[in-house]
Amino acid sequence: MSGASFRPSRRHALALSGSALTAAALAACGGNTGRPESGGSSSGGKPTIAQWYHQYGEDGTEQAVKKYASEYPDASVNVTWIPGDYDKKAASSLLTSSGPDVFEYGNGPTIDMITGKQVVDLSDLLGPARSDFTPSLLERMTYQGKLYGIPQVVDMQLFVYRKSMLSKAGVTPPRTFDELLAAADKLTQGKVKGLFLGNDGGAGVMGGPVLWSSGTDYLTQDDKPAFNTPAVAQALAKLATLFKSGNLLLGAPSDWSEPAAITQGLTAMQWTGLWTLPMIQEALGDDFGVFPFPAIGSGGKPAVPVGAYSACVSAKAKNVTAAKQFVKWLWVDQTDKQLDWAQSYGFHVPARKSLIAKAEKLKTGPAKQAADMVTQYGHPQTPLLWTPASASAFGDAVDKIIRSGADPKSSLAAVQRTVTNELKRFA
Repeated sequence: MSGASFRPSRRHALALSGSALTAAALAACGGNTGRPESGGSSSGGKPTIAQWYHQYGEDGTEQAVKKYASEYPDASVNVTWIPGDYDKKAASSLLTSSGPDVFEYGNGPTIDMITGKQVVDLSDLLGPARSDFTPSLLERMTYQGKLYGIPQVVDMQLFVYRKSMLSKAGVTPPRTFDELLAAADKLTQGKVKGLFLGNDGGAGVMGGPVLWSSGTDYLTQDDKPAFNTPAVAQALAKLATLFKSGNLLLGAPSDWSEPAAITQGLTAMQWTGLWTLPMIQEALGDDFGVFPFPAIGSGGKPAVPVGAYSACVSAKAKNVTAAKQFVKWLWVDQTDKQLDWAQSYGFHVPARKSLIAKAEKLKTGPAKQAADMVTQYGHPQTPLLWTPASASAFGDAVDKIIRSGADPKSSLAAVQRTVTNELKRFA
């Protein structure tokens, strides 16, 4: 969902790259792919499956996935922990015969992986469980009626606020975009700023929320540009005014993906991720609350971005059937492991509605409110057909509008031309 960089963790699901990898970077993957040299079978006669994960930052994650793999009865599963630029390494590995059989990818495989026939259809794996998964995420991972990824766990972004600061200033949690801007002004007192959207003034993370809260999206349901509207242009212009207003915290000790700005009392309201709530609670106790990005204009609705790493199967897997069966076992059948993966290592929302109800950490307070927002207001970070070129053009335009005062109308029109040309590839 942004161009921001974080420590390696599940929050990377909210930062799609989708770019190709050079041969030099491929070599950096090393020779240990997790596949046996004999090609797909262990000495015991069971199939051997190579499974890749990116290097998570939360303690215990590597041990957990290796434990899950060791408990699978029908194959020998070799887990490989991939450090560095995982997205690029995984994307490049699909072009070779030495990559993983099963791998995770942020928000599902890219459109180029799908149209390039580098990943296989997983539609037959869900069965009756389909209705239990977050619908918006399944839609994001579906192309021409076929599902190419199984969501593993959900992350999201949202606003957090200091209850005591808002109460003292006579401010209630904003329900509209204009209320948010007015609150930022009223809450700015002395060295405390009213709002923190990131050290770039929100240029890297506000694009999607502005679209959804304005009642539109990146693309229409029939995959046409949807972002170039007067409401979006006006909202971005207001963010540009906010950037220069003095009400916005800039130059915080850490960026929006960490909670230091609000826990250190530098701001009254902050945009951040669900993963920061335990740290905020430890620092502030009950003196904080959460709210979604508020509605913009009469046609808008509150919104939050959601993302999920998903399990995918390479078309070059040594045994595609065995790889698919393992994915079904772990990410469809083993609900106890899915709940453990979401709750025991960091702070995340399960990908299934029935498991959200069982997650103890999500049953009360701001955590429950946040989990409810996933189904009420959640939007996948970007559509499947939103290519790296489209993302780059839109991100650059939003940055120039907010931080440099570029004209929103002409900037969005230029992005629309780029996006229209990109979409012709899939017509």
